[in-house]
Amino acid sequence: MEKNNKEEKIKNIASLEKKQDEQPKKSKEAKNYKWKDLNYFNKLNVKNYVATFLLIVVFYFVLSFTFNPNDPFSYTKGIYINILIYVLFSVSLNITVGLMGQLNLGQAGFIAIGGYSAAFISKILASYNLPPFLQLILVSLFGGLVAAVFGFLVGGSTLRLRGDYLAIITLAFGEIVKYIIQNLDFLGGATGLSNIPPLLSFSNTYFIVVISIVIIAMAMTSRKGKEVLSIREDEIAAENIGIGLNRVKLYGFAFSAFFAGVGGSLFAHNVGILTPDKFGFMFSIEILVMVVFGGLGSITGAVISATALTVLNEYLREVSQFRYLVYAIILIVLMIFRPSGLFGTKELTIPRFVRKIKNIKNKTLNKNKNKK
Repeated sequence: MEKNNKEEKIKNIASLEKKQDEQPKKSKEAKNYKWKDLNYFNKLNVKNYVATFLLIVVFYFVLSFTFNPNDPFSYTKGIYINILIYVLFSVSLNITVGLMGQLNLGQAGFIAIGGYSAAFISKILASYNLPPFLQLILVSLFGGLVAAVFGFLVGGSTLRLRGDYLAIITLAFGEIVKYIIQNLDFLGGATGLSNIPPLLSFSNTYFIVVISIVIIAMAMTSRKGKEVLSIREDEIAAENIGIGLNRVKLYGFAFSAFFAGVGGSLFAHNVGILTPDKFGFMFSIEILVMVVFGGLGSITGAVISATALTVLNEYLREVSQFRYLVYAIILIVLMIFRPSGLFGTKELTIPRFVRKIKNIKNKTLNKNKNKK
């Protein structure tokens, strides 16, 4: 009996020790499981981030070798800078129109506010002899913040509106901004604000635009970004699951206006003189066409479409009066054959690109095997 009791005690002690050893393993597995559930860590792929970073750096150096950086009047450099600015315009509008599903026809107003604010402050800071890049960063942030304030106000005044009614209000806002600027003498009035310091170079424009797009992409994959996307899909369902529609709409409009203002700052320092007639209704339509062409909700689509249409503008410079006719034809063809745009709501990522290449390769190999 004593021997049996001793054996049972030894077995119990051994089983307890096993349980103690298994507990930390289970807790580690539980922790890992919790980390996997988090959206950020679920999406985090170090290889993809490194590959994207290297691609951005390589792309920068490839473009830099195609023009003379010491030539201030380089035509190629001017086109690159113009493309980058319009890419930022397109991506910023894609936040409200594509990702949030709110038709905004007043983006030119936010660009004008950001551009004039940044240019006005830039002329004041010119006497302090700051480094050009630092000055450009400061005035761009200022222009973006001023535009974001107006974005917040416009978003707040249109919370209950959607569709055509929202489009009319935002269109009116853009036109009001243009006519108010025409009557402000300290902004140059109808003749325009001139002598804006030439702070832009290809390098600093590329840096600002890339950082802006990265911030937008990260924000749209965050929890706030998912809330913005839920409004586009179904406002009633989003409200029923506890998402504050008013709060999210304000966030979306202010966020979009901020980057429109940053783009306006770059635009102002690129052209050197700002006149109110540059920010009319057709300017908003031009940017909207870029967003629709790339795909409503696709950031990479907005980048590619803005690049393609800006290059097309250069080719149509000699027949600029037919530019909007060409835009109309492109949109009609797109709506017939691909209503969702080039990319729809999808993004062109490195893993997806690699998968498509592999699929094409596998299909060709299968065809060759079948022929044999």
